[in-house]
Amino acid sequence: MSPDASPDPYADPLVFGQRLQILRTRKGMTREQFGGLVGKTGSWVKGVENGRLKTPKLEMVLRIAELLRVQDLSDLTGDQSAHLALFAGPGHPRLAEVKAAVDVFPLTAQREAPPAAHLQSRLARAWKARHSAPNHREVIGALLPDLIRDTQLAARQADTAPDRRKAQAALAEVYSLCQFFVAHQPDSALLWRVVERGLIAAQESEDPHAIGVAAWLATQAHRDAGPAHFDAADAVNLETLAYLEPLLPNASADVLAISGALTFEAGYTAARRAETGTAWRYWDQARAMAQRLPENYYHPVTSFSRAIMGAHAVTVAVELRQGGESVRQAAAADADTIRSRPRRARHRIEEARSYHLDGQPDVALATLNKAHEAAPETIKYNGYAKRIVLEEAESKDPARRHRASELAVKIGLLAA
Repeated sequence: MSPDASPDPYADPLVFGQRLQILRTRKGMTREQFGGLVGKTGSWVKGVENGRLKTPKLEMVLRIAELLRVQDLSDLTGDQSAHLALFAGPGHPRLAEVKAAVDVFPLTAQREAPPAAHLQSRLARAWKARHSAPNHREVIGALLPDLIRDTQLAARQADTAPDRRKAQAALAEVYSLCQFFVAHQPDSALLWRVVERGLIAAQESEDPHAIGVAAWLATQAHRDAGPAHFDAADAVNLETLAYLEPLLPNASADVLAISGALTFEAGYTAARRAETGTAWRYWDQARAMAQRLPENYYHPVTSFSRAIMGAHAVTVAVELRQGGESVRQAAAADADTIRSRPRRARHRIEEARSYHLDGQPDVALATLNKAHEAAPETIKYNGYAKRIVLEEAESKDPARRHRASELAVKIGLLAA
């Protein structure tokens, strides 16, 4: 390596502190910012990075890995025997098929596209399966390749401007479904290709609801990329809210709901920034929008509804690291009212985070077991859940260690 080149934490034999400094710098965070987000001072971060302080205990290493969104724990620790995907889950067996369908972008029409009504019916079935199947990634992974190819073809073959806009709206919806499958898998380039194509198709459709859904998913992709991308998340989110705002007085339930979902996402990002007042202000605004929806309404993509606001409150409190408040919100939220199995599982994971943050690890593990019962493929790809399980698998309490290890085997962290 050239003496002027930046060290590569993925290739060079660096100690923990050096890897931390490189990865933190790449995320665009100062020592003070990073320290504040892990509950330490900037001088503590400096001490770890320059080797004056020892490598932190597992609990802190996992919290650092969570903040840096490292794909593999060994990227941070340097221990090549400790390969563990945290925020990029295992590659699903159907990932290659879905990727091949996304990568082939048809410019010629060798066959006739299915009728629009047929495509819409298939899409509706796919969304229903996504929300109701415990193995939702397997189910939609099987449906996506043909859906992607057929909807791309329909967009190419549309004869009139209205038909073309409808086809682009359907294509944007297919890419939205695809993003749910691709997210948290080890192919970030594919994820961003799907995100960008979804945004473009939605804009071409000129459909406010399609635009809102694509922006909602793009916001999440930016935010999940780490603190250096929070501004990009806000840019997409707030621009779309400004576009939708004039439509809200006479909006359909779907458009009102996607506006509410985007409003909450702005609060979610603020909570990640530790901006308490701003986070809860957006949550309040989103709750007011939810109250304007019919009582039993449930948004088919985002799950936004009156029922989801309790779950959203847990997320805000957890991201703000408000242990007592997050537990209070978890007690008030009713998971059984969440219709979508993967969304219910994700809420259970957020509840587990709240109990863990509040110093109740046994309740956290029991709640993660409920998440596994609701949707095993959700917890398998969730970095927060994996962090809690790994941490408690090292517990000094034998019974707790045993329960955590059993759950680790269930979700594929440890061999049986």
